[in-house]
Amino acid sequence: MKNIRNFSITAHIDHGKSTLADRLIQGAGLVADRDFHDQMLDTMDIERERGITIKSQTVAIPYKSKSGEEYVLNLIDTPGHVDFTYEVSRALASCEGVLLLVDASQGVEAQTVANLYLALEHDLEIIPVINKIDLPSADVNMSKEQIELELGLDSDNVILCSAKTGVGVEEILEAVIEKIPPPRDSEKEPLRALIFDAQYDPFRGAIIHCRVMDGSVKPGDSIRFMSLGTIYKVEEVGVFKLKHVKRKKLSAGEVGYIIAGVKTVSDTRIGDTVVHEGNTTAEPLAGFKVVKPVVFSSIYPIDSNDYNALADSLEKYKLNDASLIYQKDSSAALGHGFRCGFLGLLHLEVFQERLEREFNQSIIMTSPSVLYRFVLSSGEEVTVDNPEYYPDPMHIESALEPYIRASILFPEKYMGAVMQLCLNRRGENSHFSYPAPGRIELLFDMPLAEVIHDFYDKLKTITQGYGSFDYELTDYRKNDLVKIDILVNGERVDALAMIVHKDRARNRTKQVCDRLRDEIPRHMFKIAVQGAIGGKIIARSTIQAMRKDVLAKCYGGDISRKRKLLEKQAKGKKRMKTIGKVSIPQSAFVAVLKTQDE
Repeated sequence: MKNIRNFSITAHIDHGKSTLADRLIQGAGLVADRDFHDQMLDTMDIERERGITIKSQTVAIPYKSKSGEEYVLNLIDTPGHVDFTYEVSRALASCEGVLLLVDASQGVEAQTVANLYLALEHDLEIIPVINKIDLPSADVNMSKEQIELELGLDSDNVILCSAKTGVGVEEILEAVIEKIPPPRDSEKEPLRALIFDAQYDPFRGAIIHCRVMDGSVKPGDSIRFMSLGTIYKVEEVGVFKLKHVKRKKLSAGEVGYIIAGVKTVSDTRIGDTVVHEGNTTAEPLAGFKVVKPVVFSSIYPIDSNDYNALADSLEKYKLNDASLIYQKDSSAALGHGFRCGFLGLLHLEVFQERLEREFNQSIIMTSPSVLYRFVLSSGEEVTVDNPEYYPDPMHIESALEPYIRASILFPEKYMGAVMQLCLNRRGENSHFSYPAPGRIELLFDMPLAEVIHDFYDKLKTITQGYGSFDYELTDYRKNDLVKIDILVNGERVDALAMIVHKDRARNRTKQVCDRLRDEIPRHMFKIAVQGAIGGKIIARSTIQAMRKDVLAKCYGGDISRKRKLLEKQAKGKKRMKTIGKVSIPQSAFVAVLKTQDE
């Protein structure tokens, strides 16, 4: 027990977590040089290409210290993105210590601070590490100063390293052994294990990644998941050494996997507690919560004949990703599809890309929306994630939308531009501090609906890449919300409907109408693209008709001949307008999602 160390690496996005994990794996000789590649723990193609970690990964690193003792260091590599904060918090609950990585050229950023607070909440030993010291733009003294001022950690304990070249990796491993405490010896107590991840295997079902807190578990044991009450028989247990390595049992303090014939990842819940079947008095481990989606979008196949293939693909995808929630949905414009719930915008992007790549699905996604609450005059409260189910405005007493607390860190010269961006997005209750010379931390309360479109992209643009952003959901607040319907040639297009704040309705609607005007091809008659709140039109764009030159054959003669032909053409166009159908191309739905520069 005293030779086990459980630790995690946390940092802001792109500060070098996965690269440092690579160096630790290489240093332990877990993989031959010819089999080594970058981002060893990132197994998905999309993770490698984007340079982000989406799923938590674990590896047991054998290490011989300078004193000659053999140690097992269980490293849990966590996602850095704000969408997966809950996964990070469960991974941290499985550890006794954490390496907090700071980029030497970027310094402390928003999620560095957020991850520090997460680690402090779990009462973990924190080892600050400054990475990327080999970069020409590295400023170690600045980073030390920020660690001291912004994080309140002692800069004398900072370890300098370069995960790329391998400098300082030895010192990190020694610090893990010396500073991070070993797990508590509780093998004689009844079994309690914390699930921090699960992975789907087509032959074995869901493989549960867990940290055994108390007791031990071995093949043949009957186990129970406390939140769901389901009972399974353990087939195999083991540890992670890039591959699954079988063990006779997993004891308290160890991190490993359990295979117990669990059919899908949805049958497990991250943060749940595993106990023996007969143990009815066990207390669940603290911190479990059911993950709820915050961003919703509908997906439809481009060809309506592909609906069944899309349904099969979603079922297979759900085997791997338990946080995806979906149900059947239909639209007059796009046919049958599904309404999906996501943890955030990155989760939505990853889902879209994986569905197109791994399952060969061509899909259209509607504009993302959030979960609104409406209090009706009867006193009933309804939640709405789809504009289609917006209640009758006559019966709405009040409307509430979700708010977040946004924390933005950036160099002070961008203060004006960032303030303007936040105020444009209905930010309020601003509060700023100077955590280090030349840097500002800005706190804003903002509606989640204003952030999910392109807020992060805009922030990166106006701060030239130096702004960083982190948020947490706070509460629901009353606001004046309206539903906008988009009409093309007088017909409502339900897939383009949206719920927005009344003050933003005109601008947003005009933007959508202009986008559709550019995307919908011209027909033989004039087409009006309108935005309406109820029966009131608030914006309009007109697609001009294609015009056939009916006067081409009239090269002379009386004016009345020409007028007769023009009147005949006008009558024909009028008739076509009443019976003509407007074909809206798929690109128009995609174009509406991309908001133009404000």
